[in-house]
Amino acid sequence: MTTQLTAVHLTSSGSVLGQAGRVRDIFFVGNGTAGTITLKDGGSSGTTVAVIDVPASAVVSNYLKLTGLGLKFNTSIYATLSNLTGATFFIG
Repeated sequence: MTTQLTAVHLTSSGSVLGQAGRVRDIFFVGNGTAGTITLKDGGSSGTTVAVIDVPASAVVSNYLKLTGLGLKFNTSIYATLSNLTGATFFIG
């Protein structure tokens, strides 16, 4: 079975996917201050599915591989980025 993934890059909070889907992996770079990635189902005021703490580092990139089928979103995927240079979400 083949799984096709799509990469979506954000440099600020916003929509990752406007429909149901799964976040499989996340690549992110901090900005020197500890921060968070908050993933919501159903837009900016939707249900919080996960909050990921980001270490304080302006030069280190991080890769988070989500196990199993990843995080499931039934409506849409929205990410709130706090103290990040950017994040790339691999969805499928």
